[in-house]
Amino acid sequence: MSLRVTFLGTGGAVPTTRRNTSSAFLRREGERFLFDCGEGTQRQMMRFGTGFGVSDVFLTHLHGDHTLGLPGLLQTMEFNDREAALTIHAPDGAGGRVRRLLEAAAGHQSFPVRIEAAADGDTVREGDGYEVVAFATDHDTRSVGYVLIEADRKGRFDRERAEALGVPVGPMFQRLHAGEAVELDDGTVVDPEQVVGDPRPGRTVVYTGDTRPTDRTVDLAAGADLLIHDATFASDNADRARRTAHSTAAEAAKLAARADAARLALVHVSSRYAGSVAPLEREAREAFDGEAFVPEDGDEVDVPYPDATGDPDSGAESEADADSDADGGTDRDPP
Repeated sequence: MSLRVTFLGTGGAVPTTRRNTSSAFLRREGERFLFDCGEGTQRQMMRFGTGFGVSDVFLTHLHGDHTLGLPGLLQTMEFNDREAALTIHAPDGAGGRVRRLLEAAAGHQSFPVRIEAAADGDTVREGDGYEVVAFATDHDTRSVGYVLIEADRKGRFDRERAEALGVPVGPMFQRLHAGEAVELDDGTVVDPEQVVGDPRPGRTVVYTGDTRPTDRTVDLAAGADLLIHDATFASDNADRARRTAHSTAAEAAKLAARADAARLALVHVSSRYAGSVAPLEREAREAFDGEAFVPEDGDEVDVPYPDATGDPDSGAESEADADSDADGGTDRDPP
């Protein structure tokens, strides 16, 4: 099952010719989510081919560089005859301001628009095999981050072991993989534990929005496959980062190391680094042994399963492949 992030806006409060204001698009198979919606986000969605078919917009806070794209996006959805409901998640207590922004600049929508509060620890979205949880962040206004957490997947089915135990190829494989014991013709009972491995972890993607480094983020980002973190400044502007409630690249990297994240994307880059982001990447890589990078607008990152092998950008193992032996197929499970 694919999981991909497209970085629509990686710049700070002041956009540059290369970096738009904050927004990230996440696609998980047929589902599409938008995290923040800075000015110009809809044009970025057209430019990078994501489409407008998002079901949920997750706002980290209401500063303009994270929200001013909403009215235009909703107007475009209206012009495109959208009928499906749109849910906008915003920090608890900020929903009224979101509603007023939309009423003032976007007018009335013919499709349902729901505004839902997001507070620390709230599960704000649940789907098949995943949930999105809000968590408290430390900015100079009401703010939250979001983490998409996938449930554990079934363990690998050991076809060779099943056949050695006398289980016939066919429906019994599937029943065992689903956790059900089976009885063979000779009365032997085969339990799932005999032929199914330990559950395999799902994936975790964390999007912080603007924030100082926090222990709460470390907790939620523990073992994250991708951590998207505020890295507005390099360390020579650490005082300014503290005053404006942002993070430096080094601070984000140290947090990623504490959380044992696999990859760190540094975003909300100040316009002062329009010429080169090398100082941000250099100090991040000094503090974090995983992969640390500053994405460009339009960059796409595939998030593989933790137990997948090979290049992390080579795509994710499909559940159909993983289950093929249990379905009686001839293909082997990926390593």
